[in-house]
Amino acid sequence: MAFELGLSDLEPLLVGGCFFGSGGGGTLRSARHLVSHFYKGDYYPSERIRVVDVAEALNGDSVMLAYMGAPEAIASCAYPDGPVRAAEAIQQRLASEGRELAYVVPPESGALGFIVACLVAARLGLAVIDADGAGRAVPSLPMLTFAAAGVTPRPAFLVSQAGLRVELNVTPQANPGNATDYPNDAAVIIEQMMRPIVAAPQFDNFGGLAMWVMTPESLDKALPIRGTLSRALTLGRALQCGKIETPEAMIAFLQHHFGLTAYAISGPGYFDSASVSTAGGFDIGKVHIRVGDAQVSVIYENESLLAWDSRSTQPLAMAPDSIAYFIEGAGSAVFSNGDLVQADGTISLGLKQRKVTLLAWQAEAPLREAGGLNLWSFMQLLEALGYMGHYQPVGPNLVAGREGTL
Repeated sequence: MAFELGLSDLEPLLVGGCFFGSGGGGTLRSARHLVSHFYKGDYYPSERIRVVDVAEALNGDSVMLAYMGAPEAIASCAYPDGPVRAAEAIQQRLASEGRELAYVVPPESGALGFIVACLVAARLGLAVIDADGAGRAVPSLPMLTFAAAGVTPRPAFLVSQAGLRVELNVTPQANPGNATDYPNDAAVIIEQMMRPIVAAPQFDNFGGLAMWVMTPESLDKALPIRGTLSRALTLGRALQCGKIETPEAMIAFLQHHFGLTAYAISGPGYFDSASVSTAGGFDIGKVHIRVGDAQVSVIYENESLLAWDSRSTQPLAMAPDSIAYFIEGAGSAVFSNGDLVQADGTISLGLKQRKVTLLAWQAEAPLREAGGLNLWSFMQLLEALGYMGHYQPVGPNLVAGREGTL
């Protein structure tokens, strides 16, 4: 059912989005900086944002809209100029075809992914669809359900914050010889082409991306993961009101309200150290947590992708499953990797004294589909990080088999 968001709803939305972002999806810092400039005036004609269900998005076309790049680079933006200009490019193209852009779709669950979609919608008088392409944040385009559904990637616009516009006109193979020839998938090719552009000095490691224009008829297949903004808003409000103060309470809340079965994959511990570098539009790093005499490490490329215990030969959890931090004590309970780790690679001040537990839960079913583009894309990235095994979904058997090492 359609509903409206106001300024007071954006803080819980971005906090809940951060938790579901699996360590990525943009930083709380960058999302809050954008929200701090959200008021009715010359830039925003309204402080109200309309959100609709997939089934209600019948009055025009939709487009996926996002910032693409390194969270640290995006944090200085006051207004989402790149994504706005990318959406305007889509509007112009559709208008030339007698069509109308009516809806914005967030690419993924995350603080920035949700906030950018909402703010661009407010700027341009569009509505936001209560769904996204992953139910978590992802490092690359082929990991999104739009790609797996075969939505045409034409047109695709990447626009810098200063207005430099690049259009990629990648034509999907008309008659691919192999339906699972994923290295030649259009989304894979666009990802490979866009990363060097984003890394160019003119883009400064980030830009606004608009692609995957969808008609009302194509939404059902393209957006199987739904209600994700509502979910983030519900969780964010509960955190804001102090209803969730322990990892056990978070696990119970996720199960009761969303039917998500989450597991504590590490015992409570303390942040030990971290490292980070920025390259090709990614913040790449590791976060180390001391749990007794063991070290638990999270490896991320913007998003958390692997969690390891120093005494185990197998990962505690792996993408596409979600991995999230829950931090006890005074202050925010959830953080992205970009909020945890400072530019010099050190843990943010004050967090080393607070207990942290890693939580994990299985990815949405489309991302786990055996032989599918989404899972193939995640496994390619895990292999590049050094994991050569099969996808092992987090679950009671996996957790029970490692209890002795936690």
